[in-house]
Amino acid sequence: MLWLLDRWSDLMLTFADRFGIEMLEYGFMHRAFLVGILIAVMAPLIGTFLVHRQLALIGDALAHTAFAGVAVGLFVNAVLGTGVSPYLTAVVVAMIAALAIELISEVTDAYNDVSMAIVLSTGFALGAVLISLNSGGLAVGINQYLFGNLSTVSNQNAIILIGLFAVISLVVGFTYKQLLYVTFDETAARVAGLNVAWYNRIMVMLTAMVVVGAMQIMGVILVAAMLVVPVAGATQLARSFREALLASIVLAEIAVLAGITLSYRYEATAGGTIVLVAVAVYIVAVLMGKAQSHRDTTPETDSRIERQLSE
Repeated sequence: MLWLLDRWSDLMLTFADRFGIEMLEYGFMHRAFLVGILIAVMAPLIGTFLVHRQLALIGDALAHTAFAGVAVGLFVNAVLGTGVSPYLTAVVVAMIAALAIELISEVTDAYNDVSMAIVLSTGFALGAVLISLNSGGLAVGINQYLFGNLSTVSNQNAIILIGLFAVISLVVGFTYKQLLYVTFDETAARVAGLNVAWYNRIMVMLTAMVVVGAMQIMGVILVAAMLVVPVAGATQLARSFREALLASIVLAEIAVLAGITLSYRYEATAGGTIVLVAVAVYIVAVLMGKAQSHRDTTPETDSRIERQLSE
């Protein structure tokens, strides 16, 4: 994977030399843009399914459990002196939490929002306890995971994200039709012989992967926004699920690239800047959607009025 990062850095340096872009001269910005571009594909790819299934808040729940996973990794490293990446422990804990959400719903017949609330509070409580057990020694290290940080995207973390991106893309590509069927009509999917519970678990586990990947620059607090805001904007413009999926990726890329650039330029928090840009893009998409809707309905409305007058 390192050769891929090297080729990407060479490409960024070429852009920096040709167009005089100073921020592309730094290695950490190369990794930040690579991670951001991949996140802007991963998040809408999963978020589009979640929004249409009214599971938008699951990203927030898994983000808080991913925080617990990071705390586990930092705690183990501090106590045992191991070199385990906190992102790896975050992936494991978040995926366990994702399965727990589904299992709680299935076993107790509780609504999804109840199981998400239970897992969210448990995850954040676990993280808080682990931090306190180390006499606050993890507090400094945890800040970058809470709020995101462009300069801390290491080669190791970038490689982890590339792996997550490959897994998510392949799984969605192979199960797209089944996930779409389950998303819009679970009852019909069961009648057709699909294992709905299995595909639900696949979806929440993929969500956990996206959350951990996006946490590098978005931070735990804001990571769920990338699963929802671009998708919400795309639904204002698109007329089909596929169009919404593609449009949400485009909007997410705009938000991430502009957000990272502004974050570097003004030394602002990366996650917050990206989310603010995403919300601005969402507002523009809503206005464009309303304008398009008005243009589409006006001729029909006028003809209906004319028919009523003629009668």
